[in-house]
Amino acid sequence: MAENIVHIKNVVCGRCIATVEDILSKLEIPYKNVSLGEASLLKDLSAEENDLLKLELEKVGFELIETKNKRIVNHIKSVLIDEVSNSTDHKKLSEILSTQLHYDYSHITNLFTAEEGQSIQSYFNKLKIEKAKELLEYDELSIAEIAYQLGFSTAAYLSTSFKKQTGITPSEYKKMQIKGRKGLDSV
Repeated sequence: MAENIVHIKNVVCGRCIATVEDILSKLEIPYKNVSLGEASLLKDLSAEENDLLKLELEKVGFELIETKNKRIVNHIKSVLIDEVSNSTDHKKLSEILSTQLHYDYSHITNLFTAEEGQSIQSYFNKLKIEKAKELLEYDELSIAEIAYQLGFSTAAYLSTSFKKQTGITPSEYKKMQIKGRKGLDSV
């Protein structure tokens, strides 16, 4: 049986994966597995199945990615979200992306900037600030520990970056009654 990979925008966490699996099961589309940003189907989709899948995915905030450049950008975003959420080794972005995507970093950055209107580094910084907000809300780590976990060189650099992006310091954010977080998939 031939495998068919479909790329899906905004599939960035375990719950997203479970949701896509539920949709595929509901539509009776056989699949091998679903991972961040993609599903490995066990057959090619008919036009009708493709339309139904698109419709069901859009109902929950996902979307099929059909152009090569958009698939690469989605893959970049998935790698960066995973890096922000799970990594503690803090390698250079160029090394991480080149290794994971098997493209030259300059090609990746040019493509990302053309498709998204912002640099990879800018997008990555936004992800890190959203993750910092999440960690501040948990109130389990100090600002210095959050800075270390997210790969900022110092707590002061995290505070400067945080204030530049949000207009307030991490300490001020922590004291706020109503927080202003975004999901990592909507950055």
